[in-house]
Amino acid sequence: MNPDAQKRTAAARAADFVRPGMRLGLGTGSTAKHFVELIGERVRAGLDILAVPTSEATFAEAKRCGIALTTLDETPELDLTVDGADEVGPGLCLIKGGGGALLREKIVASASARMIVIADQSKWVTQLGRFPLPIEVVSFGLAATQRALEKAIRAIQKPGPLVLRRRKDGEIFVTDGGHWILDAALARIDDPVALAHAISGVPGVVEHGLFIGLAHMAIIGGSEGVKIVEGL
Repeated sequence: MNPDAQKRTAAARAADFVRPGMRLGLGTGSTAKHFVELIGERVRAGLDILAVPTSEATFAEAKRCGIALTTLDETPELDLTVDGADEVGPGLCLIKGGGGALLREKIVASASARMIVIADQSKWVTQLGRFPLPIEVVSFGLAATQRALEKAIRAIQKPGPLVLRRRKDGEIFVTDGGHWILDAALARIDDPVALAHAISGVPGVVEHGLFIGLAHMAIIGGSEGVKIVEGL
């Protein structure tokens, strides 16, 4: 089973947790897209749900699939969010933000009673950090913010390069919220909680991709089927 098939299998298992009348958070990324497509199939078959997308890309996909959409202003409390992750580590601590939607993803996850993270088996790790940690920042004073981040990270662990994310055409990547992203190549994260706290305290930082204490369950698609890991 190739990685995309593993993602689809995990998404299909997560769809089993969706009940009529639910208010859903819809994640962003290739794995979450499978979930949106599968929920769209069920909606067209009669499933009645209301959903909040975590990005403009997911909004467009969900609309194409015929899913009824709302906002957190209209529906501030959600029953369930299903989203992907770039890494799933011990205690269901996550690195997210490879797709650039980390801010909205964290807001939606925090507004949900439960969060299920879905991923292929390559995302299941024994220690976070191989995937660069996305840090969303404002563009004003970028150099100062970067220096402060380097200092904050160094106080917790061995630092790594902070690289301003760019699109394939070389232009600076801009999030849906109008911010920039610094990707921190740390190789390993020894203490996710301490690192998250340190990064959050840097002026200029909007949000970071460490999701701690948010995921209640991970559904991991693998070569031999699905593994379910319970968290909170």
